[in-house]
Amino acid sequence: MRILLTGSNGMVGSNLSKELMRTNHTTLATGRQSCRLPAEYFHDNFNYRSLDITDKEEVLETVTAFKPDIIIHAAAMTQVDECEQQKMICYRTNVDATDYLILAAEEVNARFCYLSTDFVFSGNNGPYKENDETGAVNFYGMTKELAEQHIIESKLSWTILRTILLYGRADHLNRSNFIYWVKNNLEENKPIKVVADQIRTPTFIPDLTKAIIDTSEKGSQGVYHISGSEVMSPYEMSLIIAKKLGLDAGLIQPVDANSFTQIGRRPLKTGFIIEKAIKDINFCPTPFDQALDIIF
Repeated sequence: MRILLTGSNGMVGSNLSKELMRTNHTTLATGRQSCRLPAEYFHDNFNYRSLDITDKEEVLETVTAFKPDIIIHAAAMTQVDECEQQKMICYRTNVDATDYLILAAEEVNARFCYLSTDFVFSGNNGPYKENDETGAVNFYGMTKELAEQHIIESKLSWTILRTILLYGRADHLNRSNFIYWVKNNLEENKPIKVVADQIRTPTFIPDLTKAIIDTSEKGSQGVYHISGSEVMSPYEMSLIIAKKLGLDAGLIQPVDANSFTQIGRRPLKTGFIIEKAIKDINFCPTPFDQALDIIF
């Protein structure tokens, strides 16, 4: 299978690249900037090309030249507050770019795998099933919701994988994730304030990358919720991290979300019901405590 991957320099894309380079698939990893993937990833069936997905002509040229069997679209502008402050850039990155990739996929008859988010939901009544009504409460979520609609309305065979609060090894990435933020601050004996009234089902990145590959190889069609099975708040996560690493949980202060000054509203209670993924692709999420053992 020939795979074109967007966002390969990001948290999901880099971890997915690590898994794809071990397969027999021919992969073209792409990213807006120069490649940040380790040199050992590359071989005859795994290569990298810089690609500005907001440039329609460049997208069409790259896709038609490579002729992928599937496009895995992992690139996005995801920082909620930045999306509120830079709405035009966010829309171009999350909606226009997706439209260009859809057009290119239609040109070469490629399947389409799209990574989406729990932020397409309002957070009023989670956890959510795949067919529950969406209703984003911030601009980031609105753009992801709109991109989903465009994919569903296209002529493509498609898979949409929604996920939540990703965590895993940071490795070579410039941007860390929640567990490292907790770990690093507690190791330096710095007190931290952690939200206790937002509910999520945190997702171990290797679980997500496996689901992406499994649905791609199987040709799964439709929307799938991919996350952990444990419903918890970031505060509860931070307590487990502190205990696992023998750090001082007394430095962790639980706070309400409204105690933070944030430009973009966050949904309070999301979380996913993942029975569909368990049934269709034998999805088996790693328990949070066990995932921490793997990471640390």
